[in-house]
Amino acid sequence: MMKYLSLPDNSTRILPFYLAMEEYAARIIGEDDIFFMWQVDPTVIFGRNQLIANEVNVDYCREHGIAFYRRRSGGGCVYADHDNIMFSYITCSDEVQTTFSTYTNAVAVMLRGLGLDAHASDRNDVLIGDRKVSGNAFYHIPGRSIVHGTMLFDTNMEHMLNAITPSREKLTSKGVQSVRSHITTLREHLSMDIEDFKCHVRKTLCDGEIRLTDDDVAEIEQITQSYLEPSFLWGNDPQCEVKRGRRIEGVGSIMLNVELKHNEIHDLHLTGDFLQLCDAREALLSRLQGVRLISEDLRHALDGADAGKWILNLTNEELIKLLALSP
Repeated sequence: MMKYLSLPDNSTRILPFYLAMEEYAARIIGEDDIFFMWQVDPTVIFGRNQLIANEVNVDYCREHGIAFYRRRSGGGCVYADHDNIMFSYITCSDEVQTTFSTYTNAVAVMLRGLGLDAHASDRNDVLIGDRKVSGNAFYHIPGRSIVHGTMLFDTNMEHMLNAITPSREKLTSKGVQSVRSHITTLREHLSMDIEDFKCHVRKTLCDGEIRLTDDDVAEIEQITQSYLEPSFLWGNDPQCEVKRGRRIEGVGSIMLNVELKHNEIHDLHLTGDFLQLCDAREALLSRLQGVRLISEDLRHALDGADAGKWILNLTNEELIKLLALSP
């Protein structure tokens, strides 16, 4: 069972505060498994490796007072509001897939306790029937892992559809014409209200409480500032000579912007909704800098390496297929 991490008051804070709260819990609090729930004013949150221009309808967000922030974990772009409960789970486990599986299965069991046909998917989502009700992302710091995700109790569907901009490729690859057809909300399945549901979650998943102090909150607020830095929020959209990208089943969408010098890789940058398990750019450059975008050369450079240790579920051959300009 997990310990529930609670704040000294019920104020609604900006989304980066809760991401900082995760970091604080992971680095400072010694409990093995920690869990907490949070809700925010309308906000879009996008993954560490995504470009704002590709994922966020900035004009729509500004027009409708919707905030947008970047998180440190990978994965895709999501919309959150007060009807969309966010879950955070912090654990000592270093095993990524085990951590995901343990957490998503516990959430599915909690939902089945309400009579719902819930189960975890192989993409680390939680489904009711064949529609997603919870999506999750992961990141790791030394000795600790953090999983956070959505729980769609209800939501403003118009904002969800317009504030984020999923690619046509991503929608087509899932065989859907609109976001509505592959997500569901708990409101469609339950008669209980959101506060009763939150009580059920806490009672089912947690045993005991850790209550933060005002001093803890002050420390968390300092960490929050790092999420508000323009350089972190906006990231970089480098101008590279070659852009290679596609969606890989079980991995997600990957876009590689590659700078070539003398037809060899000089630098590269990654964006997309994949889940990275380390600094994937650094790992790739350590192997591929100075290598031509030719299958044979790439395969030789990657010999002895495992791309799946850099990006979840990615194989060396899929990486070569993505990068190679010629056989």
